[in-house]
Amino acid sequence: MSVPLFASRIAGLPVRAPDGTPTGRVVDLVVVPGPPDAAPSVTGFVISVPGRRTFLPASRVAAIDVEGLHLATPTVDLRRFAKRPQEVLAMEDLVGRRLAGDRVVNDVAVVAVTHRRRGWEVLGVHVRPRGPFRHRRDGTVRPWKEVAGLFPATEDRYAGLRGLHAADVARRVLAMPVGERATALTSLDDEQLADALAELPETLQAAFVAELGLERGADVLEAMEPDDAADLLEELPADERTELLGAMLPDEAAPIRRVLVYPADSAGGLMHPQPVVLTPSDTVAEALARLREPELPSALATQVFVTDEPVQPPTGVLLGTCGFQQLLREAPSTPLAAIAVPVEPRPITPDTALQEVVTRLASYDLLAVPVCDRDGRLLGVVTVDDALERLLPDTWRSEA
Repeated sequence: MSVPLFASRIAGLPVRAPDGTPTGRVVDLVVVPGPPDAAPSVTGFVISVPGRRTFLPASRVAAIDVEGLHLATPTVDLRRFAKRPQEVLAMEDLVGRRLAGDRVVNDVAVVAVTHRRRGWEVLGVHVRPRGPFRHRRDGTVRPWKEVAGLFPATEDRYAGLRGLHAADVARRVLAMPVGERATALTSLDDEQLADALAELPETLQAAFVAELGLERGADVLEAMEPDDAADLLEELPADERTELLGAMLPDEAAPIRRVLVYPADSAGGLMHPQPVVLTPSDTVAEALARLREPELPSALATQVFVTDEPVQPPTGVLLGTCGFQQLLREAPSTPLAAIAVPVEPRPITPDTALQEVVTRLASYDLLAVPVCDRDGRLLGVVTVDDALERLLPDTWRSEA
């Protein structure tokens, strides 16, 4: 088990961008109870940025240490924080709470978890006798199950969904009465809801997002993979699509907009617009570090694309690729220029039809095929799973 962290020591830490630049400061931890036998989870953090308090999802935090919260992405949502039903704030709502036996909650202990891409859960609460001049050593940490009354939402009838795989959540929701589905889905946090929506038929995805309202709908779209979000938005009327994109963070909306300009059954409409891209001077060690990022979809973690700068699509000219197994066989200091393999067969263009994309993937046993413009600049990649999904009948998810 990971070393426990105490909420009082996390509160006040700086929030640092991937380059180490401070972007805000932690104010509190947001806790949501789980199923009856599962620990409450830390879904995010209240952070203070100039002029307001905002919510930072746990999925965007790569690590916590004495230097602060280290972001996995450079962007921070600047919408004001508003506590949702069933959410509990560790410092504001729990610390100082009186318990039976003349005891008081002195702190909340959380621990990193391994069963989610990123996240923390409540290990227990530090309890001490009431009275002044008490310190942590004066009390004990009690497991969360012994103080379950601090987390009243454990009685939520949908709490059992929160510990399931996204595909299992989708199956259970589809089995519910139609009028109950939206309520069940909205009980999930944004990342879980995003993952579950991606497992539902796209027409249902669009209907659920429309019911979420503008602000939360934008939050959930930001948590989805850009190609999945684009597929969902295609199902909405143009005015609703424009409104949701406008409510999203510009950096999060930009890759989705790039996909939406192409027909849905073309390579451009199928592509994931954020493959792993590095330059010829980057090393094998840097490439492997990128492929190990927990939030990277498995279909994208099989290879690195090597291009001239810039590395954000549309990139510089595509020079070659490096497969994961190939990278494992090379010395960490080796520059990618020395091992990159030319793209064979040649990349497809964004207007390539679905059938040709599928034929290319099958003929050459590819997991992903690069999509380039007429100048050879990388726009994105079509993965075999996305192509397969588009070939299946619309009812395949409900029949699985």
